[in-house]
Amino acid sequence: MQHFCLSRNYVSLFLCAIFATFSHSLLAQDAEPIRLNQIGFYPNGQKIAVVLGEEPTAFELKEASSGKTVFKGKLSEPKTSQHSGKTSRIADFSSVTKAGKYVLFVPALRKSAPLEIKEKVHKEVAAASLKGFYYQRVSTKLPEKFAGKWARPAGHPDDKVLIHASAVSEGRPENAVISSPRGWYDAGDYNKYIVNSGITMGTLLSLYEDYPAFCENFTTNIPESNNGVPDLLDEALWNLRWMLTMQDPADGGVYHKLTNPRFDGMIMPDACKNPRYVVQKNTIATLDFVAVMAQSARIFKNFENKFPGLADSCVTAAVKGWEWAKKNPGVLYNQDEMNKKFDPDVVTGSYGDRDAKDEWVWAAAEMYALTKKPEYMQGIALEADQPVPLPTWSQVNTLGIYTLLRFSDELKADANLTNSLKKSVISFANNLLIDLEKQPYQTVMGKVAKDYSWGSSSVAANQGIALLYAFKSTKDQKYLLAAQGNLDYLLGRNATGYSFLTGFGTKRVMHPHHRPSVADGIVDPVPGLLSGGPNPGQQDKCTTYTSKFADESFTDDDCSYASNEIAINWNAPFVYLSAAIEALAEAK
Repeated sequence: MQHFCLSRNYVSLFLCAIFATFSHSLLAQDAEPIRLNQIGFYPNGQKIAVVLGEEPTAFELKEASSGKTVFKGKLSEPKTSQHSGKTSRIADFSSVTKAGKYVLFVPALRKSAPLEIKEKVHKEVAAASLKGFYYQRVSTKLPEKFAGKWARPAGHPDDKVLIHASAVSEGRPENAVISSPRGWYDAGDYNKYIVNSGITMGTLLSLYEDYPAFCENFTTNIPESNNGVPDLLDEALWNLRWMLTMQDPADGGVYHKLTNPRFDGMIMPDACKNPRYVVQKNTIATLDFVAVMAQSARIFKNFENKFPGLADSCVTAAVKGWEWAKKNPGVLYNQDEMNKKFDPDVVTGSYGDRDAKDEWVWAAAEMYALTKKPEYMQGIALEADQPVPLPTWSQVNTLGIYTLLRFSDELKADANLTNSLKKSVISFANNLLIDLEKQPYQTVMGKVAKDYSWGSSSVAANQGIALLYAFKSTKDQKYLLAAQGNLDYLLGRNATGYSFLTGFGTKRVMHPHHRPSVADGIVDPVPGLLSGGPNPGQQDKCTTYTSKFADESFTDDDCSYASNEIAINWNAPFVYLSAAIEALAEAK
C-alpha cells in the first residue's frame, strides 16, 4: 500500500485516498491499542491503562525522555467487552509515585502516548471546563484578553425579545417586547432553556457548597476574576441574572425558554438576526427556577457587599415561583400541542417532561434549606427507601437529596430520614460497583448499554458525583477510586480512545457539533467543552460512525449532534467531578 500511495499516477492517488479513508474508518477505534487518562495521574493515586488484544501479557513503564524502564508489570487476565466482544487487559502501575513524564510500552504493540504523573494533575482540565461556560456567554463580546484566539463579537443582545402567543399574560400581550439578556448558549445551538439551566446551575452551585475552600482559588481568567468573588460564582451569576428575567412579574410563573422559532444555521453569534421569543410558562420550568433561586439566595447572601440586594431578589423570585407552581401544579410543556394552537411554530429543543414529582422534591429541598421551614417538605415524596436516580435534566430528584444531606445538621433533620437518604445514595453507588473488576475498562461507566444514551459523557460524570457523595458519607476509598475511574474514562480510558474534553488529550475531540467551533474558521475547537460521547441511537444519521457497538458509537464529526454535541448540562458535572477530585487530592 505504501508504494501504491507514493505513485504519481492520478488514478492511483485517487484510489489511494479512497482506500485510506476506508481503512481509517475500519481502524479508527482500535488505532490506539493502549487506552488511558491522557492528562495524567496523581503520584499517590491509582494508575490504570487498558491494553487491547489477547496476546500481550506484560508491560513496562519507561521514562519518556531517556527510555529507561522504571517499572515492569504483568497484564491482567483477559476481559471481554459485553458490548463489542473485544478483548482487553489491565495494566496497573499505581506503585509508581515519582513525578515525571512516561510512556507505557507493551511488546508487539507500539508505546502509549506520553503520560504524566504530578500533583494537581487535573487542575487545568477542571478550570478549562469551567472556562467553557465563559465561551458560551450570550449578549457580550469575548475579547482576546480572556478568549484568546476564540475572541468574538457579541451576539444575541436579547434586549428586544418577543412574547410568544403561548406566553401572553396581564401586561404582556402577544409580541410585546421584553429584555432578557445574558445567560449561556445551551449547547451547540444558540437558544436558552430554563429546564437545562436548572440542573446546570444546581450542579455548579453544589460544587461551591460542597468544596468552598477549593473554589476560593479555582480561577479561570474571566473578566470578573480577582473581584473578591470565586470565579465559579461569577460565572454562575452571568446565567442567574438571565434566569431572573424569565419570570413573569405579573404572577411569578417562569417561561420555558428563550428561543428562535427555528435553529440558527452554522454561523457565528453576531451573524444571527432572527427574532427571539419567550414561550409558555409551565410548572417544571418554574420549579427548576425556584430551586436555583433558593440555592443562589443561600450562597450570595454571603456576598452582600459585592452584590447588594441580589440574595433578597433571589428569595423573592423563589417564593413567587413556588406560589405560582402551587396554584398551577399540572401545567406541562408540550411543544407539539403548543404549535397546534399558536404561531409561529417553535421547533428548537423542547425539553419536554411529563412528570413533575422530581422537580417538586428538588425545589422543596432547596426552599427548606433556605428558609428552615419544614412545611415546604409537606406532601413531597422523597422515596428514600430505594436507590437514588441518576440526575439528568428531566430527573432532578437526587439534587434535592444531595441538598438535604448537605444541610442535615443545620436543619436538625430527623435522623431516621437522613440515614435513609444516605442509604439511598450509598445503595446507588454500590450498584454501580457490582462487578467493577470484571469490566473491560475498569469503570462503572458502561456496565450496561443504557449508559450510552444521548449525552453519555454526562452519565459518566454524574455517576462520578454520586460516588463522591457516597465517599463523603462513608470515607470508603472504593467510591473515590471508582469516581476517579469515570474521570479517567472521560479523558481517554474508553472504547473510542478519545479524550472527550476539547483542547485536552493526545487524541482529542476536534470537530464538535458547536456552532462557534464550526463557523469561526479556527482549526482548534473552543476549549473546555465536553462532547456528548457514544450514543448507539445515532439519531443524526451521520455517515462517519465507524461502529454500532454501544461503547464505540461515536464520531468526531460536527454533523453528529447525537454523539458529538456539547451542552451546558454535560459540562457542569464534568466541572464538579474533576474539581472535586482535585480538591480531595489537594486536601490529603
